[in-house]
Amino acid sequence: MTVPFALAACSTGSAGGGATSPTTTSMLLPSTSTTSTSLPASALAVVRAPIMVAKTGDGSVGYREVGAGPPLVLIMGYSGSMVAWEPSFVDALGRAHRVVIFDNAGISRTSALPLPLTVTAMANQTAALIEALRLGRPDVLGWSMGGMIAQALAVLHPSLVRRLVLCATLPGNGKATLPTSAAAAALRDPSKADAAALLSLLFPADQRAALDEYIGQIGTFPHFYLASAAATRAQFGALTSWLEGKEAAGREISRIVAPTLIGDGLEDQLVPVANDHQLASVIRGAQLALYPDSGHAFLFQDERPFLQLVERFLGD
Repeated sequence: MTVPFALAACSTGSAGGGATSPTTTSMLLPSTSTTSTSLPASALAVVRAPIMVAKTGDGSVGYREVGAGPPLVLIMGYSGSMVAWEPSFVDALGRAHRVVIFDNAGISRTSALPLPLTVTAMANQTAALIEALRLGRPDVLGWSMGGMIAQALAVLHPSLVRRLVLCATLPGNGKATLPTSAAAAALRDPSKADAAALLSLLFPADQRAALDEYIGQIGTFPHFYLASAAATRAQFGALTSWLEGKEAAGREISRIVAPTLIGDGLEDQLVPVANDHQLASVIRGAQLALYPDSGHAFLFQDERPFLQLVERFLGD
């Protein structure tokens, strides 16, 4: 199987760094490792939510939605589908928001986009979904590659993003810090990698309970699926282009005006923490929250404190 990671290996890229002039707010949060308690599938609204299809200007998009209130769009990462979100995470957000999750281009019921696929094209398809569902100016949360799509969305369609939450993601300005060669190799062709090894990249070795919780929860979705091999290859090309600074939207992330919260785990093997500092230095006024003894899936491992932070940020 493949797993949802928002980073692929690429052959070139610069070390971290960048301008430090924009004001940033950063915090180092205590490691609480508080995953949510496992719930029966019957209690998870998103698991029971039907898959719907929106007809957009960029083709069909498969999506689910839960909750009521101000709209919040969640964007999934590399090789993942909308059923790779931890259900309790989505349901918790649904207590105060109309939460929309969806499949990226070429996955399940979402139309493929012309090749070569780009992060920009996926951002435009996301914008088309927002417009088709008449969400107005939603808040947007992107994980991994989803965070790259969210950045491009905020650059290209600023009127469609109220507030931005970027989770374990990378800049597209050519200054991204790449993962270790071992992690990159596992992601280059996830279909050939050991599933347990891939999943272990999401959580630190001493956080097995969080890993088990994640696997158990996503397993409650009926008809679990991820991106096809063809869709994953297309995403790999898009990631490479983004990380090498070849997309105009990635080079212009300093133009993001939406208030931005950046979060990650300090032990993230897929997105080295230098990338979080790079983003925080470029996006004016960004807040940065880092979680000790947490990794790429910090948002699920430290679900409760992170959700509390997100709710405060979105409510400001």
